[in-house]
Amino acid sequence: MATTNRFQNRTQAGKILAIELMQYAHRRDVIVLGIPRGGVVVGFEVARALDTSLDVCLVRNLGLPGHTELGIGAIALPHSEFAVGGLPVLNDDTIAWLRISGHTIGEVVQLEIQELQRRNLIYRGNRPQPQLRDRTIVLVDDGLATGLMMRAAIGVLKPHQPQRIVIAVPVAPLEICDRLRGEVDEVVCAMHPASLGSIDLWYEDFDLLSDTDVCDLLAKC
Repeated sequence: MATTNRFQNRTQAGKILAIELMQYAHRRDVIVLGIPRGGVVVGFEVARALDTSLDVCLVRNLGLPGHTELGIGAIALPHSEFAVGGLPVLNDDTIAWLRISGHTIGEVVQLEIQELQRRNLIYRGNRPQPQLRDRTIVLVDDGLATGLMMRAAIGVLKPHQPQRIVIAVPVAPLEICDRLRGEVDEVVCAMHPASLGSIDLWYEDFDLLSDTDVCDLLAKC
């Protein structure tokens, strides 16, 4: 893969992505929600370019026990202090192929909800959840592979009745973006590779991020 076809890092990807979102700049109704951890880095650059606020939408992949790299779905934490977890979005084909039991799925869901709640306490602290009703949400991640995490995020955001939901990512397969267009108002993607492989292949620098990295960015925006 040629270097010229890759992003230098998430920061550069966010700056490039922001150019395609300038119609949302300097609008008080717009809020950028980054999906931790990588989406917050990209979202920070988008929010800074658009001159708007940045917050998080907490989503986790559901990995098969013992083989966590194999995703069987995703779940998001609702933007409400009274809700425990949103409905999981499952990869039905993988679950059927591997004959994964409902009990196993339930255990994975509970573990990931606990992790989402832990992150919520760290990232948010005493800050209240942002008001989303009648707002334009720009939902940002560092890339899409299956779209399951985005679908889980959409599921917990729509009940808040935002005016508009815009998905914004640096890289994703065209077919995944096309599917998501039926669920949101707009999908913005800077690069549509014919064969994605994995998201990290499209970045020169795809370092692991810590909770501290996320907190530092949220504190700046």
